[in-house]
Amino acid sequence: MKNGIVDLHVHSTCSDGTYTPEELVDYALKKGLRAFALTDHDTTEGLDRAIRYAEGRDIEVVPGIEFSTEYESRDIHILGLYIDYEKKEFKEQVQAFIDSRTERNRKMCANLQKAGVFVTYEDLLSSFPGSTITRAHYARYLLEHGYVKSIAEAFDRYVGDHCPCYVPREKVTPAQAIDLILRADGIPILAHPLLYRMGRGRLEKLVASLKEAGLIGLEAVYSTNTPSEEREMRRLAERYHLLISGGSDFHGANKPKLDLAVGYGTLFIPAGILEDLKKSRIRLVFSDLDGTLLNRESHVSAKTGKAVASMLQKGHRLILTSGRPLNSILEVMEDASLRYPGMLVIANNGSLIYDCDKKGSLAEFRLSAADLRYLIKEADKMGIYCHAYSDTHIIAKKQAEELAFYTQKIHLPVTFTEDIAAALPEGSFKLMTIHLTDKTKLEAFREQIAEYCKGRIQIVFSSDYYMEILPIQAGKGNAVRFVCEYFHVPLNRSYACGDAENDISMLQAAGIGIAMKNGDEPVKQAADFVTQEDNDHDGLIPLFEKLAEL
Repeated sequence: MKNGIVDLHVHSTCSDGTYTPEELVDYALKKGLRAFALTDHDTTEGLDRAIRYAEGRDIEVVPGIEFSTEYESRDIHILGLYIDYEKKEFKEQVQAFIDSRTERNRKMCANLQKAGVFVTYEDLLSSFPGSTITRAHYARYLLEHGYVKSIAEAFDRYVGDHCPCYVPREKVTPAQAIDLILRADGIPILAHPLLYRMGRGRLEKLVASLKEAGLIGLEAVYSTNTPSEEREMRRLAERYHLLISGGSDFHGANKPKLDLAVGYGTLFIPAGILEDLKKSRIRLVFSDLDGTLLNRESHVSAKTGKAVASMLQKGHRLILTSGRPLNSILEVMEDASLRYPGMLVIANNGSLIYDCDKKGSLAEFRLSAADLRYLIKEADKMGIYCHAYSDTHIIAKKQAEELAFYTQKIHLPVTFTEDIAAALPEGSFKLMTIHLTDKTKLEAFREQIAEYCKGRIQIVFSSDYYMEILPIQAGKGNAVRFVCEYFHVPLNRSYACGDAENDISMLQAAGIGIAMKNGDEPVKQAADFVTQEDNDHDGLIPLFEKLAEL
């Protein structure tokens, strides 16, 4: 669907449009659309009808909804695309919205009767069968029965926001709507942002708060936007790392002169916009290497490798996440046949995020030379072995038993120097401390430097032998958040798998945290699930197989 046009904001008779869901499919085909999103107000009633009617025809019906929410006493509309509208929790919440709307409609009918308009809620339902009754239906009823001479008059005299017959409806907040859409595996989008007349500063404040709540897209391409306004909205979306959406807001006869696909005649929504939105629906799997994806021989079994490949074929991504330096991870990827197109790796416990295709870093965080100097000095005082890292080498003072043990698995060249900090003027991704016999010695060192590190540096154990000292911005959890943002994938569509203390932050950051059966007890306690099998018995296969089915 790379070529062609789409319309991602369309209404049917199931809310306040004048085309049935089936008529919309026919009309969309007539207009040459590759896809359209049915986004009725606060209801999914028409989705099954439209999707079934479109089966076998050259068009995609995107299941959607448009939630009416309230922010600072303003109506704010949040679109949800690709919602799982059969999900129990979602259906129950939507039904609650419908029940609230029904109660409000009965009160409005009572107010209209007091004002001399003889209408009941049942009258409206029979006049507009299959519709979710909105104020647009009241206006049409009043016009058709001679109470007013125009739709505008109906709103001005009877059902407008400040008219005597108007009853405000209980509304959710935009953040609540976004959360509901995300939990239904949908893509939340801020609809027609310029229609709110908020002023640029307040609009940006709104977008910033909704981004924090999980907003994925912004409807920058819209029927009433001028070319300059569209460019402005695209820039706003870019500032907040949001995807672009586009829609006509087609209502049929209820919005005269506004047509499907083309709006008021100049609207153009390329199919590529939908393709980009679809990419946000993928799942991201963040997997530790040692003790997790790799077996004790530092390999991936043929069975697990096949399951990974099947998952990746569905468009999902595997991000290797390790305390190892980059070159060591790249070596493992080759040895274990884990090199795939589009791979990112998280190295040095989150101090480096690397794009394997572009062969460059997306983010880097380093301990300063001053911090290195202090930490190495304190380690020496307590007799704790330590070494640092350049981009390609281990930097150590001298050969030592600890270094020999470490380099059995981590195959990196070593440079020896008496002044490690001086050799690394740009800093180090981390400082590795090692004790081969007594973890309590490392724990004592952690206590010794705790005050210095507070708020600036973080410390994690990657095994009983290794304690790693990192920049505060690093850590696997922060890296998970960065990569999800990079791919426009909500955190709730991410999985993190690990076995050691340094994995806990990513298990907590991801939507679902999975601890290995062979993992440390604190890791299991922090996880949502524990695998049935350990890393030597393909413990992650059920996850990969599950995602291969999505």
